Amino acid sequence: MSAPLSPRVTGAIAARVLTQLRRDHRTLAMLLLLPCLLQALLWWVFSDQGAIFDQIGPALLAIFPFFVMFLVTSVTTLRERSSGTLERLFTMPMQRLDFLLGYAIAFGLVAAVQAALAVGVSVGLLDLEVEGPIWLLGVIAVADAVLGTALGLFVSAFARTEFQAVQFLPAVVVPQILLCGLLVPRDQLPGVLEVISDVLPLSYAVDAMTELTTTTATGGAWQDLGIVAAFAVACLGLGAATLQRRTE
Repeated sequence: MSAPLSPRVTGAIAARVLTQLRRDHRTLAMLLLLPCLLQALLWWVFSDQGAIFDQIGPALLAIFPFFVMFLVTSVTTLRERSSGTLERLFTMPMQRLDFLLGYAIAFGLVAAVQAALAVGVSVGLLDLEVEGPIWLLGVIAVADAVLGTALGLFVSAFARTEFQAVQFLPAVVVPQILLCGLLVPRDQLPGVLEVISDVLPLSYAVDAMTELTTTTATGGAWQDLGIVAAFAVACLGLGAATLQRRTE
């Protein structure tokens, strides 16, 4: 009989991941500072064309946390498996979902700090115009980062090496960036591409961010946030079903 889902074990996994991140200064700096630096770089590029940054800034607030969390999580989880750490952890009374939830909680906490920094820099320093509540902008950024974490945990099951994990970026993440409305509004995409964008979760995160910067109404943003959260839960469930204890 498998062990029941345990909040104590999940909390221990989350604490272990946070301890590892605290000791890995370069990864922690990448998680917390890279979205801010990339946002500032784009602001600088369009500094003479302020309207363009106001148009793409909200989408970038959704894209950068998603991208960074996906990359770090997929590589970190694969490293746990290839080093044998994951197999040793599963000698304890622990379910796969305990492991994945522990990872999601730990990276979710990091995402909360990351979102606060990115939104603070974008709104406070780079003068990104926001009509809706700024705190909701931060909540959506956190949900988006958790989505990137959950998707990274899921796809890591299909990679045997860290190089293969990185190869999932152009296959899983880049199409979402191209079709999320960053380059062309989604309703102006060719019909087939618009349908594809409708089933990609990053599209809803970008829609929610964009809506908050253009209107004080939050109904649509909450609806998109619910869809992003549902995708994240689904990815965690699929990750629990496909997670392997070791790399063959």
